[in-house]
Formats: sequence, structure tokens, C-alpha cells
Amino acid sequence: MTAIRIQLMAWVCLSAMAMAQTDSLRLPIAEGPFQPTLESLANYECPEWFRDAKFGIWSHWGPQAVPMNGDWYARGMYEPGNRHYAYHTNHYGHPSEFGYKDIIPLWQAEKWDPDRLMQLYKRAGAKYFVSMAVHHDNFFLWNTKLHRWNSVDMGPKRDVVGEWQKAARKYGLKFGVSEHLGASFTWFQSSHGADRTGPKAGVPYDGANSNYWDLYHYPAAPDDRGWYSKDPRWQQRWYDVISELVNTYHPDLLYTDGGVAFGQAHVVGLSMIAHFYNQDIARRAARSPLDSKGAELLLNGLPRSPGGPQVVYTCKQQSGGRWVQDIERGIQPVIDPHPWQTDTSIGDWYYNRNWQFRPVSWVIHMLVDNVSKNGNLLLNVVQRPDGSLDPEVEQMLEQLAEWNAIHEEAIFGSRPWLVYGESAMKVQGGAFKEDFQYSAREIRFTTKGGILYAIALGWPEDRKITIRSLAKPSGSDVNRIERVSLLGYDGRLDWEQTAEGLTVTLPEKKVSEFTAALKITGSALTNVPFTMPPVIVTPDARGRIQLSPDAAELAGNVRPERRGGQLSFGFWDNPQDSVSWTVRFPAAGRFRVRTACASVHGDIGFVVEFGRQTLSGVARRTQSWDNFAEVDLGVLVVREPGDVPVRVRPKDAGLWQAVNLRTITLIPE
Repeated sequence: MTAIRIQLMAWVCLSAMAMAQTDSLRLPIAEGPFQPTLESLANYECPEWFRDAKFGIWSHWGPQAVPMNGDWYARGMYEPGNRHYAYHTNHYGHPSEFGYKDIIPLWQAEKWDPDRLMQLYKRAGAKYFVSMAVHHDNFFLWNTKLHRWNSVDMGPKRDVVGEWQKAARKYGLKFGVSEHLGASFTWFQSSHGADRTGPKAGVPYDGANSNYWDLYHYPAAPDDRGWYSKDPRWQQRWYDVISELVNTYHPDLLYTDGGVAFGQAHVVGLSMIAHFYNQDIARRAARSPLDSKGAELLLNGLPRSPGGPQVVYTCKQQSGGRWVQDIERGIQPVIDPHPWQTDTSIGDWYYNRNWQFRPVSWVIHMLVDNVSKNGNLLLNVVQRPDGSLDPEVEQMLEQLAEWNAIHEEAIFGSRPWLVYGESAMKVQGGAFKEDFQYSAREIRFTTKGGILYAIALGWPEDRKITIRSLAKPSGSDVNRIERVSLLGYDGRLDWEQTAEGLTVTLPEKKVSEFTAALKITGSALTNVPFTMPPVIVTPDARGRIQLSPDAAELAGNVRPERRGGQLSFGFWDNPQDSVSWTVRFPAAGRFRVRTACASVHGDIGFVVEFGRQTLSGVARRTQSWDNFAEVDLGVLVVREPGDVPVRVRPKDAGLWQAVNLRTITLIPE
């Protein structure tokens, strides 16, 4: 009998037995003002601690770190063709004989020291800390009464959530938990399968064994394949589990990996949000007469009183202020009126021996950009299976601590200004859009206590920063600037304000490799509309002209990324996106034009427009995004000196597929 037939028969039997249990859901909600409706949750107001905090660190950690092969291991090891399946069969054996249940005992966390790590995180600037509570692997990291597969009874035999919480409280950090259970029920169904070919074809994986269905879940209905299950039994299970987590640890923040659980209109997810808010109000009311009075006012119809909830629920869905929207590995393009959060990682989500960690510059620039747009940054600091950090990760945290020691006043407790900043990048924003190559041309604003901070995302080579938003138009009474200083520098700065902007000359010695943060005081400060002038690209000493990604004007989601140690334009999968430059040719001449491309598709045509002249190229298939092949576009003839606009676009928008494009080089002949 095949594994598929076993699954179908089991599902039919279980469904028949469970019908009587699915007529109604049991969703107890703590008494309080919030009900499980969008209308009621609209009365929520994000607490000030979260708006002030700006930066949190996340421990996305658990048994899936053991193979050191990256994210989604527990699922991928049951999918032939997946890199996790290949690794697992080569190192542990076939998943019919050695499954994920057998990985769990290998997670010992023998070097995990939450107290020491929390000290590092606090020094690095974190104001809140989030512990993984349960990933899609259905393994609980707390002292639960509902599940035998947990970290207290198995693996490290420690209450991971509880120990993280104790350390966070000790060092004054707010504490949160992340739950990824909602997707687990369908996510883990690959464990019930079997190989379709090879010597083990038809042999069920260990997930097909009903003795382990409390870990792998029982078989899902054939049409139940979405991120969130349609099965009310699993919806009830999710509610019971997350209620235990909330009621036991009372976290300051609860993160759900997805939208509102089981859909925005679904009572299960909305009930949990209402319960989370209400239980916090009730707990604080029981502790303090002042809180009690505030809570009473709240119940009498004043939901924005001091008695409102001081907890944060965050999920990957727009909220209208009902909760905090989380954007995975992404950004907002402009200021959001509601507080929001990016969750991202310095590497893969789980430890991956093949991934390089992000540099501290990337972390800093992401943080500054988010804060300027009313957002927070939740950063996963990747831990080894034993709970320790790699030396380069500790070095990054130390660099971050050094940067924060100088720049913290412009970040923590700040609020957005009238505009988020000045940018040459035209980005759409959204999830999985985070690899931007910022430069000193990018300026971000924050404000606090009547002070305006202008933070350049780099140190300009000419030591000059021009802030065009702070121009002084002729005859205008706005932007009366009184003082300009540089964080981390005690000396006097030279600055000049004209109708073109505020130009500040920085000191010769860099305060930071990553930013230059100006502290500006004055009156009637406002943003003067302006058009961002293009970067003028000129020949180098050899007469070559380099059209590099970091100097380009970007439209859409195409953005610079580093591949093979060099910058390239990545994520160019939309034919409407474009990149452009302005090139200054000092004299007439001929240039050989070359670039390099990578694509997993191949034969993708593109055009480089030099004013009215065009040169065409073809990106061939290179098998990998990291393998680049040189493309010779031919000879450009420049007939007279001057500034020429250059733009790269698809040759045929209808045939366009994703391409990575490196610097375009013009070589004089």
C-alpha cells in the first residue's frame, strides 16, 4: 500500500471521528474592552515603549539548526530534489529510517548562555528581545503541558522561552515570543510522503507513522494546502497552544509568522489578538490602582486612556493600526502613519554553514531607514546549534555597540519628520526587498525634542553633505537654521544655507565609516520640495567610464546586491523597472561597451540607450545567479562632448525574465 493511499484512508477515518468536535470552537477571551472584530481592535493604540525602542534582537533558533544547513530543514528533508533532502540522506540516512524526530535529540544547546548573550544584545542597542517559541516544525521551546515534543522534556531539556525571558527582564529589555505554528499543519505534510523513484520508492517517511502524528500532524485533506489550514480542529489546536504560551509567559510582544491566523475575517486569529490585549490590561489593573483606574476608563468607552494595552501583536498584514504590521526582509517606501516592523536576519534564518553574514553597515542602514519611516528593526542574530555565536557575529555586535554609542540620540525615542529623507532610489517597498546599496547621497531624517537629525548613509568622499529639503528660498521665512553639529564630533562645522539647500562640510577625520549624523536646530523647519539632481559619471584617469549600480538612478524594485564579491543589479524581474545614469563625455571618441550578466533563464535581451544611440546585449543562461558571463555590446561613437542620459531597459518587455547585471564599462578605443 502506498504512502499516499495510507494518508487518504487515515484522513477519511479521522475526519469522520472529528466531525462532532468541529461544530463549534472554544475560544476563551480574557475579560476586557476588546472583542474579536476589526471594529473593536481599531481602538488599539501602539504603546510608546515600542515606538521608542526601534531595535530588537530575535533568536530564531531550535532543532532545525542542528544540520547547519539553513531554514525549513524539517520540511525540505522530506522533499526529494530539495538541498535539505540531499544533505539529510547523505549525512543521516533516508527519512523513512532517520526522520526529523531523530534530529531533535541532537539539539543539546550545550554552549547556550542566555545571560551573556543578553548582555551583548543590550550593549549592541537592543531594546527588546524576541525568543522563538515554536517554528513550523511543531517543536515547543517552553515548559508546556500540551505537547511531549518540547525543549524541557527533549533536546537541551531547558525552558528556552523562560530562560530568555529571565535574562531579558534582568537587563531591562522588553520580551517577546514568535509563533510559527499556524502554518505548521500544512507545512509539515511532506513528512507523510515517500520517494517516487529510486530504491526507496513507495516506502513511507516516518511522518506517515501515526505514532508520531503529534509531531508531524495527522494527514491533511487533499484540498487543504494553504499557508493556514481550513481544518477547524487545527485552528482549535493553534488557539489552545498560543493561549497557553501567552497565559504562562505574558510576553510584551507576540509575533505571528503570517497574516492574522486563519484569515483577517476569521474569528480564531482575531480572538487571540483580543485576548492578548485584554489579558495585559487585566494583569496591569490587578497590580496598580492607577492602572486599574485607567482600565476602568477603557471599559467605559475611552480606549486610548493610560489603561490601554501595553503589549504589541505583530503579523504580516496591514493593520490600520489594529496591530503592528511586520514586513519580512523588506522595507516601507515612505513614512507609514502606523508603527511597523521589519523582521530580517544577518544570515539564513537558521544556522547555515554556507551563508555569509551581513556586514554591520547593512544592519545600520536598514535600522536608520526604518526609523525614518516610523518603523522598527527586529534582527535575527544567528546562533550555532550549541547556542553560541560565531566570532564574526560577536564582532558585528561590538561594531554596532560602538556606532550606537555615538548615534543613539538620533534613533531611540525619535519620531519621523515631515518626510523620511532624500533618496536617489525610487523603490516600491514590500517583503523580501532589502538588499539596497546605500551611499552618502541617501539622507534620512528623524526628530526628537524639537531637534532635527539628518543622517547620511555613508561618509561623502568630498566631505560635503547638501540637504536640499532645508533650502532657504528667496523671500521665505522658513528653515531658519541656528546651529548644525555632527554627532561624535565636538568641533565646529562650516555650513552654508542657500536657495539650493543646506551644505555642511564634515571634518577630515571620519566619525563613522557608515553614517554621518547631523544635529540641526532652528525654527520653522520644513521640507522644501526639490528634484534630486542626478549623479554625473565622469571618466577615470585611464579614460574608462564605469556605470556602477551604486551610482545609478533606480526605478522599481531592481536594486544593487553583492554577488561574487562585486556589485550587480539584482531582483530585476519586472520589465517596467529601469536603471539610468548621466554620463559626462569631455570629448568625442569611441568606446567599447562591456558588462557581465547572470541568469538562470538565458537568452534575455536588453538594450542600453545612450541618448539616441542604442546598443543591444543578450544575457545567456549561466546556471546560477552567482555565475556571470561577459557580454560585449559593441562600440559606442560619441560625436561631441556633453552630458548624455544612459538607460538600461528590456529589449522585449513581454519576453523579459529575471537578470542580474553588473557594472557597464566603457573602454576608450
